[in-house]
Amino acid sequence: MSPRARAVGRAFFDRPPQAVAEDLVGCELSFGGAGGVIVEAEAYGQDDPASHSFRGETPRCSAMFGPPGTVYVYLIHGLHWCLNLVTEERGRGAAVLIRAIEPTHGIHAMRERRGVDDDRLLCAGPGRLTQALGITGHINGMARSAAGLHVGPRSTVPDIACVPRIGISEARELPWRMVARGSRFLSRPIPRSTPA
Repeated sequence: MSPRARAVGRAFFDRPPQAVAEDLVGCELSFGGAGGVIVEAEAYGQDDPASHSFRGETPRCSAMFGPPGTVYVYLIHGLHWCLNLVTEERGRGAAVLIRAIEPTHGIHAMRERRGVDDDRLLCAGPGRLTQALGITGHINGMARSAAGLHVGPRSTVPDIACVPRIGISEARELPWRMVARGSRFLSRPIPRSTPA
């Protein structure tokens, strides 16, 4: 990705997390010369019991209270890094988890990091995605540009389904998981009951 490539600006992220999550599907995501098209994203807000910010700012989730577009990276189960982008105005504690991308460039490096040859499995899930891109907690709390994380605008508008989030124990019914219909790169298939 060229450093001169067009990127989405702060205003893109300065909106409710549900709107940002939906509009991130189809956007380009790059880090360290590798990346692809976002096909799955989940919204989390401060009034959301599934969100890290639900009980207020803590050392773990302090990045969620930063300016829109701030990078929030956390470790889950002591094993996997998860990449989030902060939304809304400073202090709202809202963010979007990037769950999956369709790899488009730097694929050889991603295969090396992941130790797999199946492109579908490179970035299908938040832990796989960060491993494939080489993202760790060292960029937590940074602005996207300082972190070397590029988010570019959509080239086309995908067909998006809004479905319940996965991998959480509370507020699972909220349709805040945004996915590109028909993508084979999702972390998990769209539920069969999802309206067409």
